[in-house]
Amino acid sequence: MASIRKLHRQLIKKERSAVEITQEALDRIAQLEPQLKSFLCVTADRALEQARQVDAKIAAGEEIGLLAGIPIAIKDNMCTEGIRTTCGSKILENFIPPYESTVTQKLAAAGAVMVGKTNLDEFAMGSSTENSAYQVTANPWDLQRVPGGSSGGSAAAVAAEEAVVSLGSDTGGSIRQPASFCGVVGLKPTYGLVSRYGLVAYASSLDQIGPFGRSVEDVAILLQAIAGHDPKDATSLNLPIPDYVSGLLPSLRARSGIKIGVIKETFGEGLDPIVEKTVTKAISVLQESGAEIQVVSCPRFRYGLPTYYVIAPSEASANLARYDGVKYGFRYPDADNLIEMYQKTRAQGFGSEVKRRIMMGTYVLSAGYYDAYYLKAQKVRTLIKEDFDRAFSQVEVLVCPTAPSTAFKAGEKTADPLSMYLSDLMTIPVNLAGLPGISVPCGFDDQGLPIGMQLIGKPLGESRLLEVANAYEQATDWHNYKPQGI
Repeated sequence: MASIRKLHRQLIKKERSAVEITQEALDRIAQLEPQLKSFLCVTADRALEQARQVDAKIAAGEEIGLLAGIPIAIKDNMCTEGIRTTCGSKILENFIPPYESTVTQKLAAAGAVMVGKTNLDEFAMGSSTENSAYQVTANPWDLQRVPGGSSGGSAAAVAAEEAVVSLGSDTGGSIRQPASFCGVVGLKPTYGLVSRYGLVAYASSLDQIGPFGRSVEDVAILLQAIAGHDPKDATSLNLPIPDYVSGLLPSLRARSGIKIGVIKETFGEGLDPIVEKTVTKAISVLQESGAEIQVVSCPRFRYGLPTYYVIAPSEASANLARYDGVKYGFRYPDADNLIEMYQKTRAQGFGSEVKRRIMMGTYVLSAGYYDAYYLKAQKVRTLIKEDFDRAFSQVEVLVCPTAPSTAFKAGEKTADPLSMYLSDLMTIPVNLAGLPGISVPCGFDDQGLPIGMQLIGKPLGESRLLEVANAYEQATDWHNYKPQGI
């Protein structure tokens, strides 16, 4: 499937219609879904109606934006009015939101065509999309392997060309890690840049919606559409939004003196040697493109993982208390009293990983342990942010691997939660500091599995981040490769 800009040109020249483009995506979904399982819900009728509206505007001589008529997939933890939103959980199996999330509202206003809702780890808790209550999504590059998580469905849908672009959410790496595993571009914006209104909460101080695409430009176009202040979201930043698309340059030489810092703590022990070799080579490409490379230190980077697994489960414990069978969602039908109904609703409605994190969070927040764990974790979070601040006093962008390994086989880590948690080792500190981060394809391992390089920016530094990512993309052709597993 072509890029957003190419499809837009075809539409305005009337070489193709929005209905034809949408039908192509729907046919691709019908062909691949039996084996890929990216989608929990395909919204074919709605998509074709949205496409017809775009075609009507073109026929009437009206101008259309870049996203008009473009097939897009939405992670199933973003509320869509009148369309089931499950968060990959049995407890929300029949939940149909009475309102629309801000991001999907903006996309609809831009004329984007929603082809469906994508699979995810239950309540976005996981690194492999194996924790969904409904199905396990496969990696398009190797159907025996996971696509990453929790936004695995959204990443796989773009990699397999079931949609041109998609939206995911990122709490500890859930956009960037699956982007790396699936060989696509994935951006986690600065915390507060994109409204979280209508995003079902996991950990409110960490969650952020962001785009997937097959190119940096497609990701920039989608970010442009969803970024901006929202009075419905108290954490939304009320700041001007720059033009992310026009600043994309083919080379960094046009911007003299861009300094990129290599985080030394992210290389060495715990990193797959082929990943280290590939990312190191990618860094040399950035240097050849005109960047000045220097090594920087973020000494508390490695404390990000334990800090996250205190803070995130604590916030999840509070956020998921609302699912008790009283107001909406699944309710255990045969309880003799209210307490039994609470207990059995949550016991049967939540999966094992969600229960594990609720228990961890509840324990951390309990009397006698709050200061020892939660308060201390928040202090370490501040130290991690200070490390980033010091690094950014020397450089403009930081670089490291996106994930310590390539995609692992389905079932390989399900019995070992700690091993699974390590998949987000490189991405979690970025969320703790509220920074923007992007993963771009930078090569393959010996088995032909994609490897991602992570670029990290200053707060609200998306423009520079996209600029560097695009320069790397223009100097290589990794983004042009397509999965052979389907």
